[in-house]
Order: sequence, then structure tokens, then C-alpha cells
Amino acid sequence: MSETTAPTQAGDRPELKRVMGPGLLLLFVVGDILGTGVYALTGKVAGEVGGAVWLPFLCAFIVALLTATSYLELVTKYPRAGGAAVYTHKAFGIHFLTFLLTFAVMCSGLTSASSASKAFSTNFAAAVGIDKDRGSVLMIVALAFMALIALVNLRGVGESVKANVVLTLIELTGLLIVIAIGVWAIAGGDGDTSRLTEFKTPNGDSPFGAVTAATALAFFAMVGFEDSVNMAEETKDPVRIFPKIMLIGLSITGVIYVLVAISAITLVSPEELNEGNAPLLKVISAGAPGFPLELFAWITMFAVANSALINMLMASRLLYGMSHEKVLPGPLGRVLRKRRTPWVAILFTTLLAFFLIGYADLTALGGTTAFLLLCVFAIVNVAVLVLRRDKVEHKHFHAPTLLPVLGVVLCVYLASPLSGRATQDYKIAGWLMLVGIGLWALTWLLNKYVFKRHADFDPSHLDPSGPVN
Repeated sequence: MSETTAPTQAGDRPELKRVMGPGLLLLFVVGDILGTGVYALTGKVAGEVGGAVWLPFLCAFIVALLTATSYLELVTKYPRAGGAAVYTHKAFGIHFLTFLLTFAVMCSGLTSASSASKAFSTNFAAAVGIDKDRGSVLMIVALAFMALIALVNLRGVGESVKANVVLTLIELTGLLIVIAIGVWAIAGGDGDTSRLTEFKTPNGDSPFGAVTAATALAFFAMVGFEDSVNMAEETKDPVRIFPKIMLIGLSITGVIYVLVAISAITLVSPEELNEGNAPLLKVISAGAPGFPLELFAWITMFAVANSALINMLMASRLLYGMSHEKVLPGPLGRVLRKRRTPWVAILFTTLLAFFLIGYADLTALGGTTAFLLLCVFAIVNVAVLVLRRDKVEHKHFHAPTLLPVLGVVLCVYLASPLSGRATQDYKIAGWLMLVGIGLWALTWLLNKYVFKRHADFDPSHLDPSGPVN
């Protein structure tokens, strides 16, 4: 999330520099999707469905593709930085609904970053030779990692296109290594391809139930494409190139995920793959015993660290923005005088992340992230249909009506208990949203009964440094 220090006045909105062509936009889309999901949750998905672990990733790709067409219609219709909150407010005009959606997006960033912290600690243990069975040590490493992310966040980190290219190439390299090892093993007759059609159906569940439960978790690996709409104002000719590039980027990551899943399950059994939070390390060890595991562990750490930092940046900036919109307490908008970073929002989100790391395991955190974003995507799919009544003069991408309708149905289904989603996902999401509603209610009461009695009091004065856009 880019950060500027010059304030802007309402109605005097500066235009961003359009620097991203098709190539850079493609790397941004691919890099935003790759990360913690496939590196850490492949084993957990295998634990849900068995050997057919590739199928949930394929299903998750299809659901993401349906929702992507809705985002494409909206971003080409309104080619400005914004995202789901802007589209929702334009469609429904309900401030509280917009707040709930924005806070859900913020919470998804926290759960995603917390899952990345747990994956980081497991891979750190593998890289430096710490016994992975020492849970207290792993917890300390995960908390220390999150604290380090907070310090970097406080110092001020702007997202640059060049940095994204480097990070994407490193993340992609790690996954291509897994695929190459899998292809080599299968070609040499070492992999067990018979597992690819085996389904794990615990408690008498049908294969369909196992796949939907696994897809509800695997969807975590496909999120990220929606962030690219915020780059609309920095993209050259977004109306023309966005549809093609987003669909290509989604397809590339979908193919990579399916190939990684196939490589993993042919080399490692579902039961073994499901143990721990570093499944791809086991794949490397089984398929290429001579490959330096420490190197791959560092690649994985780099990938999940990037995911954690971007998500914590997003979460703190969203919280900061909501405080300046006067829908959350004003102190959350305070910034450091020199660094101009939202220090209260950063500390608040970091404390919530600490709680999540200590309270939930990797599967629950990944599942909660997927659940929250499935709810957001369902609303976006409805919003695109509602906004069909709003005509614009320029040509734009038009999603066939059936696609957003299917997107709504599938997103709601995967978010519901019918999909086999774990109860823990609802508990974590519920507590997080209660925190948000509580803060919103507190702000509403203050605005109505305190600030109204002091007509000369400006809530923005709660931030002594003034607002930063």
C-alpha cells in the first residue's frame, strides 16, 4: 500500500502517475496471489480431501475467476483506486454495510498475516535446526516475527513496483522448484500417481463434502487478485489491459497451484503432508534429498514475510482511514510526527495479531481469512448487478450476468456451514467483527453525545499531527 505525506483537500484529488504497463501489472497480480496459502496450507488441504488435493485448488480457482469478472467490470467502469468498499457504497449507499465490509477486509489482513507468522516460525526452525516439536519456541518466534513486522511498519514502508517484481520472482522460483522436482520424480517412476484420485472421507462424508470442505480452505491461496484494482490509477490504459492481464494472472497462479499440489501428493502421503506447517519442505526432502532444505526454508520465509508485511500495512492503513472518516475512534488516526506512520493503528492491529497467533492454529487462521473474503466477494458480486443501472459513457468490460450470479451462490455456499467449514472460523471472525462493531458504536455515541455538545471541537484534533493522505 503506497503512502504519501502531502495532504489533499476534498475535491482537489491529484492524479497518480501511470507507470504500470501489462508486464508490471501481470507481475503485481501474480505476486499478490502467491504466498502463504500454497506454501503453508497445501498439507492442510490434503488433510481435508486426501490424495485429490489438486481438485480443491482447481475449484477455488474457478470461484475466484467468477468473482474476478465482477471486479473487472467495476474497475473498468470506475477506473480509480478504491476496491470493494467503494463499489459497495456506490451500489447500496449504506454506511454501516460499507463499514462492516471494510472492517472484514481489515480483519482478513490480520488473520492472513498471523497465519504467515506461524508458517514463518516453522520454516525458521527448519532453517536454523530448532526442534519443531518445541511449541513454545515456535510461538516465541512467531510473536517476535510479528513484532518485527510492526517495527518495519512503524518506520514506514511504501510498496514499490520494483520491489514487487523481485519478491514475486523469489516466490515463483520456490514453487517452480517444487514443480520441477515433482515432474522429475514422476518421470523417473518415483512418484505415486495413484494418490491423485484418492479421496479422504472422514465420518462418512461423501467425496463432494470432502472437496467442498477443502475448497473452503484452499480459497485462501487464491485471494489477492482483488488488491490489483487499487492500482487502476497507476496503470496505463486500465480499461483496455486490466481484463486480459487479471485473467492471465489468475490462470497462471491457478495452473501453478494445481501443479504444486500434484507434485506434493505424488511424493508425500496426505497424512504426512498434513503434519506441521511446512508441507513443501517435505516434498523437497522426498523428491530431491540432496537439495539444501535450508535454502528452500529461507525462500518460504521470504514469501510469507512479504505476505505478512503487506497485510499488516493494509490493515493498519484501513484502520487509520476509518478513524479519519469518523467511523472509528479518533486516536486510531494518530501518526508519528517524523515518520508519518499511523502508530496507534499499527499497535492496535499488532496486538490483535498477537492474540490470533496465540489463540488459533494455522488451519483456523487460513480458514477465517477465506471466510471473511468470501463474504466480501459475495457482496461485490451483488454490487456489480446493482450498479448495472448506473450507466457510464466510456466502454468497459461487461461480465455475462450468469457469472456474478454463480459467484454469489458459490461464495455464499463456501462461506456457509453447508460446505463443511470449521466452527472455529466463525468464532474467530465473529470476535473480530464484534471488536469492530464495538469500536463503531463507541464512536457513534461520542459523535452524537460528546462532540455535538462541543460545537467548536473537531474530532480530527485527536491526531495532533493532522491527517495524512
